[in-house]
Amino acid sequence: MDRGVSTIEARITDAAHGLRIDKALAEVVTNLSRERIKGLLAAGHVAGPDGPVSDAKRKVTAGQHFVITVPAAVPLDTVAQDIPLVVAYEDDHLIVVDKPAGLVVHPAAGNLDGTLVNALLHHCAGKLSGIGGVARPGIVHRIDKDTSGLLVVAKSDVAHEGLARQFKDHSIDRRYLAIAAGLVSTSAGTVDAPLARSPNDRKKMAIVRSPTAKHAITHWRKLRQLRQASLIECRLETGRTHQVRVHMASIGHPLLGDPVYAGRKPALRAELETLDFRRQALHAAHLGFIHPVTKNALAFDSDLPADMQELLDHLHV
Repeated sequence: MDRGVSTIEARITDAAHGLRIDKALAEVVTNLSRERIKGLLAAGHVAGPDGPVSDAKRKVTAGQHFVITVPAAVPLDTVAQDIPLVVAYEDDHLIVVDKPAGLVVHPAAGNLDGTLVNALLHHCAGKLSGIGGVARPGIVHRIDKDTSGLLVVAKSDVAHEGLARQFKDHSIDRRYLAIAAGLVSTSAGTVDAPLARSPNDRKKMAIVRSPTAKHAITHWRKLRQLRQASLIECRLETGRTHQVRVHMASIGHPLLGDPVYAGRKPALRAELETLDFRRQALHAAHLGFIHPVTKNALAFDSDLPADMQELLDHLHV
């Protein structure tokens, strides 16, 4: 057998009788996602009583025996870098990281290295079972470069699929702490406004009433009144790019320090310069979800980072 190749034997259960082979095997072999099994079928890596099986729609019967050959995960063409990480939780299937402001999540034009993915490739070296056959961390959601806080990343195929499903179903509990400009007059509210790329500036997101805009809902509540500002908790029902930043700006309370959405005359500019606070005052403080493998409920909290805590103390009434 080739080095790194593993073999999994699976017997179809009574409960899986009559199902498509991809679905049946995904129920029996819990460490492989259905999409991964489809790929293995198409590649000729699944063999049944009558030889190789490639048709994912083929129906199976109880008691049938299949052998799945899983090639070693192919290394990701991204360099691993020893970048310090604050790990809130980690097991064989996922890792929860407390990301500092200034760290980009994923390599892209302008940030080809020095990202969270580069750091995870180093931290998780030899412990990534592969996402779709590639040894890479499974990024299921992102946090802006200059936003700090909690982020969950999949280490296995089945965790990636399970977490992605929860994000799609909007069942993840995500709460952000934000320091917003102005004195918020009401105690709580909801912004239900669709988001899309701004027609005037493609680098910005905007509330757009069009078929291409994505449904976006932010629930917010005031935690504390500050000097010319307010400490706000934002709970995301959806998770769109720049959602909290755009939604809070839309109700007249942009985040302090926001370089994109705070307007031409940002609030408390002198105080921000005095403190050398040069980012949006936004922190992903709480993350809760169901573990996609163990099915246990997990919840994590992150304290405000030093720069936001200093700003909060400075604006304390």
